[in-house]
Amino acid sequence: MNYHNKRFGLVTNTPNGEVSEDLVFEYQQEGNVVTCQYQGSRIVMGHLIGLVDEEGNIDMRYHQVNTQGQLMTGVCFSSPERMGNGKIRLHEKWVWTSGDKSKGSSVLEEL
Repeated sequence: MNYHNKRFGLVTNTPNGEVSEDLVFEYQQEGNVVTCQYQGSRIVMGHLIGLVDEEGNIDMRYHQVNTQGQLMTGVCFSSPERMGNGKIRLHEKWVWTSGDKSKGSSVLEEL
């Protein structure tokens, strides 16, 4: 699975997450390395970097600055699902490595 030039939007997120529906994730991929830049709503700027395995799973790390001026960091594992329309849905399990260090989950869909 290749994520190069794919754009994703939020479907669901646990309440302790900072991502909202108006935010767009813009993925780039070179080899098995994925990067992404995102911003919007409560996030001034965010980036992620990850490694993609043969099944399309992404093991990633992220950092972002929120509108309160806090630098937030975390770890995320994302599993892809190919939907009937051919687009990708990402099922994510994540953990903050800063702040309250809580866990959460999100679902993103290709736009």
